[in-house]
Amino acid sequence: MQKAAGTAPKKEESGIKVTRKYDFFGYVDRVAFHGVKKTVASKMSESIFTAAQLTNMHEADVTELTAKREKEKAAYEKEGIKLTFMPFIVKAAALCLKEHPYLNASLEGEEIILKKYYNIGIAVDTEEGLFVPVVKGAEAKDIKTIAKDIDKLANDARSRKINLMDLKGSSFSVSNLGSVGVEFFTPIINYPESAILGVGRIMEKPAVKAGKVEIRKMLPLSLTYDHRIVDGAQAARFMMDLMERLQLCDFQ
Repeated sequence: MQKAAGTAPKKEESGIKVTRKYDFFGYVDRVAFHGVKKTVASKMSESIFTAAQLTNMHEADVTELTAKREKEKAAYEKEGIKLTFMPFIVKAAALCLKEHPYLNASLEGEEIILKKYYNIGIAVDTEEGLFVPVVKGAEAKDIKTIAKDIDKLANDARSRKINLMDLKGSSFSVSNLGSVGVEFFTPIINYPESAILGVGRIMEKPAVKAGKVEIRKMLPLSLTYDHRIVDGAQAARFMMDLMERLQLCDFQ
């Protein structure tokens, strides 16, 4: 067996420090497992080994919502606001959670805690790892305010300027992998929350509308929920209401 090479550290383009070593088959880079990545890994392990997780997958027709976003996007840009689909999804989810309280809950010992606040965690990918800043009181905010919140929270997370209180207090979370081409996936619950919504890439697909086949904009949605708290029918009813709000552009 060959002797290990030197352990002089080097720096990758991402800024992550690695140490180059040699194992039995060739060179490897060893990256220190600490900080945000280690914290996230610990929380994910706690979640997957504690909650009974199940994922339902649906497709929402967002043809009208796509047109609405395109129509309003330029006006938002003039105010320095980036209008994505996320503010609409966050608002719709918060409104639906008011009608489906077990999706906005946690389990503590012998009690299910039904939360009367609707704070939506937004998964943000950064060079340091995954952050989940929180849009507080999303049910009471308009789309423009939510868009501003998401923009600021994401920028603060990526620049490591985020206030610790902006990472606390979520009651439900949303993870968007559509921006990197993913359709359906199985998001892991941000424990101890009872559910998380995964958002996929919008695709054009044939669908029947008023007895005719049309090409529609379809949004893949994946809802993972804690089956100890939420049963399948509850999760399905929540998703039916969420998809209806997105389809009808109903954010009131």
